[in-house]
Amino acid sequence: MSPPFPLPAPMRRALALAHAAASAGEVPVGAVVTRAGTIIGEGENRNRRDNDPTAHAEMVAMRAAARHLGDFRLTGCDLWVTLEPCPMCAGAISHARIARLYYGAADPKGGAVEQGPRLFTQPQCLHRPDVYGGLAEAEASALLRSFFADRR
Repeated sequence: MSPPFPLPAPMRRALALAHAAASAGEVPVGAVVTRAGTIIGEGENRNRRDNDPTAHAEMVAMRAAARHLGDFRLTGCDLWVTLEPCPMCAGAISHARIARLYYGAADPKGGAVEQGPRLFTQPQCLHRPDVYGGLAEAEASALLRSFFADRR
């Protein structure tokens, strides 16, 4: 089912990156960082390809955005990701000072934003982005279900 509004271009790009990750045998998650509406970093899960446990889509996208800006602070930037971020990624989002987080599917098992530890509500969290969940949730969830069904 389509959303009742056009899907923003950054989320469409994140979904395309998630499909590319699945084609490469990675868990299908894609992420895009924007500033003033322009994509300045993007990534897809690369854990297996890079032999890197930190190569989640969000981390790859934030690293690219930081290189683009020449600054590890991503102040004023938005992060668009197809799956609710895990604790590691939520921590990096906070440290990078991401302004707004848009995500697709909720992750009851590994999410840390609106599930599990709810990292941004903890007193130790010094920066809390605005959070908008459920964007393209049906497509992101279907992609994940299909990916894991094929492996069972």
